[in-house]
Amino acid sequence: MSDRQLITNHLLPLLTLSGVSGREAPVIRYMVDAMKPLVDEIRVDPMGNIFTVKRGKAGPKVMIAAHSDEIGLFVKSIEEDGFIRFEKMGGVGDNLLPGRVVTLAGRTGVIGVKAGHLSSEKERSEVKKHTELYIDVGAKTKEEVLAMGIKVGTPITFVSPPTFLSEDLLVSKALDDRVGCAIMLGLLESLKDKEFKGELHFVVTVQEEIGLRGAAVSAFEVNPDIAIALDTVPSGDTPEINFTKELPVGIGLGPVLQVTSGGGARGLIADTTVFSMLEKTAREAGLPYQPVLFTGGNTDATAMHLSRSGIPSAAVTIPRRYSHSPVELVDLRDADAALHLLREFILRMPEKIEWKLPGETE
Repeated sequence: MSDRQLITNHLLPLLTLSGVSGREAPVIRYMVDAMKPLVDEIRVDPMGNIFTVKRGKAGPKVMIAAHSDEIGLFVKSIEEDGFIRFEKMGGVGDNLLPGRVVTLAGRTGVIGVKAGHLSSEKERSEVKKHTELYIDVGAKTKEEVLAMGIKVGTPITFVSPPTFLSEDLLVSKALDDRVGCAIMLGLLESLKDKEFKGELHFVVTVQEEIGLRGAAVSAFEVNPDIAIALDTVPSGDTPEINFTKELPVGIGLGPVLQVTSGGGARGLIADTTVFSMLEKTAREAGLPYQPVLFTGGNTDATAMHLSRSGIPSAAVTIPRRYSHSPVELVDLRDADAALHLLREFILRMPEKIEWKLPGETE
């Protein structure tokens, strides 16, 4: 089975699941069922993080993490006439909300918009704050809404099923980070019957979108020698972004190896040794990759590298257009290359890592 098939066999069903931060149960269940036959140990902690172990020969302890949660909404209150007010969870832009179809407690709803015929020119061009918006589930009273199983705290996800624009281009909600979860599953399947050095800890974290919370807990628990976040990253190859000045990341050009991410005290500078090992693997395997300084956001690597006494960390990320929207878009060739890169990285793992000082090239 090709790497592409290994990925899409899991990615397409994963994209249909609801997993708003803090309410990731459907994704956790899917990942546990899929991972169980591929690892030596598996367990879920009370927070919802999935811990697995796959053992090879003597060698370093390696942690690879992908997060299960997605951006979304929570029910905040219910009006007496059946309309629902909501709060955002994760990096949801107010401009993306009006007119969206959503699902909550198994019911379909729509985020209401004022009729265009009755809207002023100003109303048609302005962005309303999410606190001014509401969800319509077709109910006429609060009691009807409650009878649907919808209550305060019910998670709300966007309805945006996976759609192929071409053989390689896929658009959907929650590609951040279901594509990472699917690559992880494909990687595990591709390692069956393969010999490698070390102890692999494939971890699925929760609550990444609201502060990298699961990663902080998981890295402390695993205490690996090195850690890699498998995630997504915004691309800069659309008309509204200056590619070279703002973000030189393009879809279809290979996975992104982040030299930096975030900014200031909350950011990450990739560990020199781990980054150089990934870069060397990509070069020797003839795989495309993009080394990038990204300051607009973080991955689980940011939390992992500050755990315990410091864990050498890096991030392998899949470029995506229209990030943190219901229509994220990826080129699956980047996912294929990421799976190949991580497989080669694992198979080439030395019994003992030769650590470099920060910034050392030789």
